[in-house]
Amino acid sequence: MIYFKLFLTFLKIGAVSFGGGYGMISLIRESVISNNWMTEPEFLNFIAVSESTPGPLAVNMATFVGSSQGGIIGSAVATLGVVLPSFIIILIISAVLKNLMKYAGVEAFLSGVRPCIVALILGTAVIMGLGTLAGFETVESSINIDFKAVAIFAIIAAAGLMYKKLRKKSLSPIFMIVISAGLGLIMYSF
Repeated sequence: MIYFKLFLTFLKIGAVSFGGGYGMISLIRESVISNNWMTEPEFLNFIAVSESTPGPLAVNMATFVGSSQGGIIGSAVATLGVVLPSFIIILIISAVLKNLMKYAGVEAFLSGVRPCIVALILGTAVIMGLGTLAGFETVESSINIDFKAVAIFAIIAAAGLMYKKLRKKSLSPIFMIVISAGLGLIMYSF
């Protein structure tokens, strides 16, 4: 039963998600928490692991959530569920791509979806930021600022901004993750 539920949940997420893995985070979060598969802190940890492992974020998230709920078979069915809609859509689009983009309706659809994706990504970032930095999970919860997390955030943000200003290009996300992990080891070990 859990395998079927994992497959259907991630099939729905894969079918309605536009904007890649970051656009899917809010849908995955909502599904995972509403099904009681994970708590908010566990989900945030899974995002951190998914970000730092190779591969697309949504596929990594589906694989990790599926594995936590149903082992290897769970990870396989969740991953299949999340990639199947994209695979089918890409096959269809690639067959008719040359003729598809000339229609005003297609361009209007894509123009309408873009702001929604930005809003989903920003909304998820705000929710995750409040949860991670301020311990704010629900409207009723009190603010419990994690000063170590805020310090790591500030150091990484400052490093990224300074690097961009000096080098005129962005700091590598991989390097930022490594710096964050090192700072976490230093700050949370003592």
